[in-house]
This record gives sequence, structure tokens and C-alpha cells, in this order.
Amino acid sequence: MPQEYKVYLDDILESIEKIESYTCDMSYEEFRKTPVVIDAVLRNLEIIGEAVKRLPSDMKRKYSRVEWKKIAGLRDILIHEYSGINLTIVWDIVINKIPEFKESIRQISSEIEIK
Repeated sequence: MPQEYKVYLDDILESIEKIESYTCDMSYEEFRKTPVVIDAVLRNLEIIGEAVKRLPSDMKRKYSRVEWKKIAGLRDILIHEYSGINLTIVWDIVINKIPEFKESIRQISSEIEIK
């Protein structure tokens, strides 16, 4: 896999780290009452989704354990259905999905660096 795709993985990791820093030690109640954090988290989820869309299909097949389609689909929802975004679902993604996704991206990135 070309090294150029590592840029997208780095973008994903950077956005994940931003989301983590914005929501660190925050409860759902604090999150839903802090529009600036909501906006920042949503924007970084969009960036993650866009970067995922730019990754090659063969890479997505190779690492099929990652829910690439769901991640890209979330980006589409955030872009096209902004007024209908459910913050409870976004919070669940931040708390339960992002840490696992981060670990997967780190592993993939490490494998690419080794090659």
C-alpha cells in the first residue's frame, strides 16, 4: 500500500485525539450543553469520515474488522442531515467506538510504517 495513504490515517488519528481532548472528563450532560464542544466533535467526525472515504478499497478489505462503511456513513449523516443529529448517538460513538477505532488505526498505521 502506498505510503501516501498514511496521511489519511494520520488525519484520522489527529481528529480522534482532538475529540478525546475536547471531551476528556466530560459527562454527557456537560457535552450536550456545550455547543462549542458539540461543533468541534461533529467537525472532527466529518474529517474522519472524509479521510476514510479516501482510503483505498483494498486496504478496507484487508482490515475488514474496522466498520469503514459505518464511519463513512456517519460523515454523510453529519453533512446532509445536520438538524437531525442525535447527540446521544454521537456521545455513544465518542465514548464507546472512538477508542476501539483509534487502536485499529494505530495498528494499521504501524503495519504500513514497517513495510
